[in-house]
Amino acid sequence: MKVVYQAANLIDAHLVRHALEAEEIPVFLQGEALTGGMGELPLFGTILVCVPDVVWPQAKDIVDALPLNQPVEHVDDDDEAPDSAPGWLPA
Repeated sequence: MKVVYQAANLIDAHLVRHALEAEEIPVFLQGEALTGGMGELPLFGTILVCVPDVVWPQAKDIVDALPLNQPVEHVDDDDEAPDSAPGWLPA
């Protein structure tokens, strides 16, 4: 088994896992059970997404194509979409 991704949190790990399993690549999450081991203190970088050695290159390409850890686009006040545009609705 080789590490294809070091997840920042459990949600990231499962997003990568589901993307790989959708391509029929077997996945093992190492350290998944350790996330609550420190009580209320957050643990980061403890979950490793592992795949078999023979499919690692294919898995790496899939993980690299995922939009992980990308900044959210900021909309300036001048560039706001019109009120009729789909998206967030006012509260």
